[in-house]
Amino acid sequence: MAKITIKNLNKYYDNGFHAVKDISFTAEDKEFVVLVGPSGCGKTTALRMIAGLEEISSGEIYIGDVLVNKMPPKDRDIAMVFQNYALYPHMSVFENMAFALKLRKESKEEIKKKVDFAAKMLGIETMMKSKPGQLSGGQRQRVALGRAIVRNPKVFLFDEPLSNLDAKLRVAMRAEIVKLHHTLGNTMIYVTHDQVEAMTMADRIVVMKDGVIHQIDTPLNIYNNPANVFVAGFIGSPSINLSTGKLISKGGAIFFDSGDYQLPLTPEQAKILAAYENKPIIMGIRPEDLYDARFDSMAEFPAGFNATVDLVEPLGNEYHIILKTAQHTFTARFDPKELPKVGEKLDITLDMAKAHFFDPESEANLF
Repeated sequence: MAKITIKNLNKYYDNGFHAVKDISFTAEDKEFVVLVGPSGCGKTTALRMIAGLEEISSGEIYIGDVLVNKMPPKDRDIAMVFQNYALYPHMSVFENMAFALKLRKESKEEIKKKVDFAAKMLGIETMMKSKPGQLSGGQRQRVALGRAIVRNPKVFLFDEPLSNLDAKLRVAMRAEIVKLHHTLGNTMIYVTHDQVEAMTMADRIVVMKDGVIHQIDTPLNIYNNPANVFVAGFIGSPSINLSTGKLISKGGAIFFDSGDYQLPLTPEQAKILAAYENKPIIMGIRPEDLYDARFDSMAEFPAGFNATVDLVEPLGNEYHIILKTAQHTFTARFDPKELPKVGEKLDITLDMAKAHFFDPESEANLF
């Protein structure tokens, strides 16, 4: 297989727009790396440059130990799966999957062997004579995957392949692609704007915004230790709660003062954030780290405030509750013990040991 190394990659368009800004990362051999970020962040442009479909303005791309900047796409030994499947409508499923092998002038026996292997792996053996127009979205996506598998490339590149599928099918196809990676062991780079896809599929995640990489790490590390306010807000659903306030000293302890509630810092937080006393700071707390004080909480370092229920979203196994104080809005994720009512006042317990603190100017994570 192959390692992919990206060094100081840039992409400028003719109108001067700087789409990809000096990014560097490595996808190790057999690793599943996901590029994630909002629309327009440069992730698809970066993927297309790796594939050779987009010209590089500056920087270097290595597949294995080979510099491929000037190498045409057909010689890079990659296979790409697109958002729109890119199947030939006049060809059968078998013909679509076999097309690249025919161009290589492989024997009919070898082509059939490879196509049958991929079809069995993807569960589409009974569809070989069907045309793409006769297939569902999920079936067409499996054919697109099969067409990539038969080539046995060094690298698979995926450009938002599940975005056209309904929610239930997306979940199923996520699992299929992860199983495919475990079975084949190829290096894979996957582009998506869906942070849930990134969290559930990746060995490592590359988080991008405005053409810049903001963090590269494992899903769990990014979730628990976001590099800045953007990463903290983008990764996680529902999104992290962010409040702007300042740190104050009171009774020998340090508190986060939001203007309408005060929360004590843990001793470790107080020590690390001592330089921010009486200065603005941003606090972040995940929805699952807020609890209804009427019930037992799992808070390691509990603190609390009073809030009014503004909206209730029952999801069966949990509730998402929108809470309001005088100046702030929170989202909480509660267990379905007792459904609070809109307008009801609740005592909220939160776990300050799980709180994050960010610099308001640089937005970098301080704790």
